[in-house]
Amino acid sequence: MKNTAHINPLENEAIYIIREVAAQFEKPVLLFSGGKDSITLVRLAQKAFHPAKIPFPLMHIDTGHNFPETIEFRDKLVKELGLELIVRNVQDSIDQGKVREESGKYSSRNQLQTTTLLDAIEEFKFDACIGGARRDEEKARAKERIFSVRDDFGQWDEKNQRPELFDMLNGQIEHGQNVRIFPISNWTELDVWSYIEKETLEIPSIYFSHQRKTFLRDGMIWTASEHVYREDYEYIEERTVRFRTVGDMSCTAAVSSHAKTISEVVAEIRASTISERGARIDDKRSEAAMEKRKQQGYF
Repeated sequence: MKNTAHINPLENEAIYIIREVAAQFEKPVLLFSGGKDSITLVRLAQKAFHPAKIPFPLMHIDTGHNFPETIEFRDKLVKELGLELIVRNVQDSIDQGKVREESGKYSSRNQLQTTTLLDAIEEFKFDACIGGARRDEEKARAKERIFSVRDDFGQWDEKNQRPELFDMLNGQIEHGQNVRIFPISNWTELDVWSYIEKETLEIPSIYFSHQRKTFLRDGMIWTASEHVYREDYEYIEERTVRFRTVGDMSCTAAVSSHAKTISEVVAEIRASTISERGARIDDKRSEAAMEKRKQQGYF
């Protein structure tokens, strides 16, 4: 195993932040996707409150187009740990006419999650939502505070954020506002993988090399699924791939890989010149795609 001593300060910082959330807010929730970052958050929350259980629920905004392996892992984890899981579905927002299903080449339900999320926050009156976003993921993420204030419409204004000096985290909010909390904001993708290795955490199988029916588009490898738009000329072929991120399958591409262990994944990431979100087509819609989604209330 690689030397992971540098992980300890990051772990301590994240645990401190999670404890501050429990101390400063009345109804926090942990946003859980079943991916590596939210799995890491669950372990950190376990450590923050051990030997007691995690004192807030997990919530998954399910697009209906998630990878089956991720959903199976999600249900297995919450059952094993005895955690409360809230699931809210994008399909319900579509059926209610609140959002419109996209169509065509780059259609995805990923952006539609925002409405479902904001409705769920209002339904349960959550005042703090803990998420696994990291500053190294994308340039809009780099602007994010650890305590990121959202207005009463759930919207983010990068010009209206508080300074975070040392470890002073200000959780004071006005009625109707809520705060998005990012305990692993200062971590990198490699830090997360190093922590998973150090803690021997189980993760969904799609993070490791496997055979999958896929097709090529725009130089990227896509899952052949009824949920992913495909032209007739886009030929389906079985390839050896893995995923670096596990979002909605309609916007998350695979990478060619033979990495079957965490140490092999770490070595592969070290050699990569492309960000993990380089395989997310929703980030490529425009230069400011992520920032615009965040302003509208996205994670």
